Amino acid sequence: MTLKPAAASAASYSVSSSTNMAKTAYHRSSSKGAVYNISHTKKLANLSSYPNTTWYATKQVTLKHGSTKAVYYAVKNGAGTISGYVWHSYLTKGQAPLSLKYARSAVAMNAKTDKVVWSKNANTPRPIASISKLMTLYLVEQKVTNTGSTWDSKVTTSYSGLKRMGASSTYGGFKFNHNTYTVRQLYQAALIESSNNAAIALGQWVAGGSTPSANHQFIGMMNAQAKKWHLGNASFVSANGMEQSALRGYGYSMSGGNANMVSAKDVALIAKHLITDYPSVLSDSSRGSMRVDGQLLYNYNNLLPGRRYYDSSLKVDGLKTGFTNLAGYCFVGTGQKSGHDRLITVVLHDEDEFTETRSLMQYVYARNLI
Repeated sequence: MTLKPAAASAASYSVSSSTNMAKTAYHRSSSKGAVYNISHTKKLANLSSYPNTTWYATKQVTLKHGSTKAVYYAVKNGAGTISGYVWHSYLTKGQAPLSLKYARSAVAMNAKTDKVVWSKNANTPRPIASISKLMTLYLVEQKVTNTGSTWDSKVTTSYSGLKRMGASSTYGGFKFNHNTYTVRQLYQAALIESSNNAAIALGQWVAGGSTPSANHQFIGMMNAQAKKWHLGNASFVSANGMEQSALRGYGYSMSGGNANMVSAKDVALIAKHLITDYPSVLSDSSRGSMRVDGQLLYNYNNLLPGRRYYDSSLKVDGLKTGFTNLAGYCFVGTGQKSGHDRLITVVLHDEDEFTETRSLMQYVYARNLI
């Protein structure tokens, strides 16, 4: 008879029988259970600490503890860093599903086919903070490509509200020390440092002006582009992702809602259009930092080489971070692993955006979903 195992104690278990089995994938069947050494005297890992881990069993072992016998699997995680024995009823057959704990919405998309290969609340519009700048930068690229403008064209940056925004400890990041900058300088400031005033200045330039009235026109262009792409869950009220409540103090508030509201899927599609139509964006988004006008532009993408969450196998080279109190932490990640199509991931209103993005990317590749 197979019984539930007794609680672990100093009295060790002994092997009653052991049978090799074909390597079989399992994952936890509940939040209970743990991985033990074969004598059951040492707990090696709680299954609850590995909710997305697939355990590979290669042996079935019946362990005896007093008058009790119980069937265990000899298991090892995919990375091979943890191995031990788990009571069979704490496991269920099959690879572990992915469960992002914090992200309220998330998407993994094949950039070549637009196919969504994993999602969570993919079509729910949410505030997206500085992720909004991807649409702004797309329209900048479009103007440079389709008109007589160049990356060296001058953008007027003299409006007082933008200078005050750049000097803000909360919304700044790139100070407007001059009344003009080149398109290239502001593009890099908006993408790498996520400069809010640079994004607005670029939008005004795209619309043909340098004041809030041109910004109003540019917001219309953002929404028109979203409509052209058939993004049914996207609406914009700012060029940089700041909420109207924050923009009001700088002269840039407008009607239409407090925040840009975009679904995770539509964010992924915006990123897809930007990367596909203007792949050179990745040359800048993959930079850890650079200097423009003597100011340091720091890239907050912590999946890049040398950063805390870097995984060399994922080949991450972009794309954009974002945060406001309303939007939470948002991140659009992208990379192209050898032998695979380019992957785009989006997590919105997250609390652990880089860990969850990395888990999502690893999950997609491990299951050959792309």
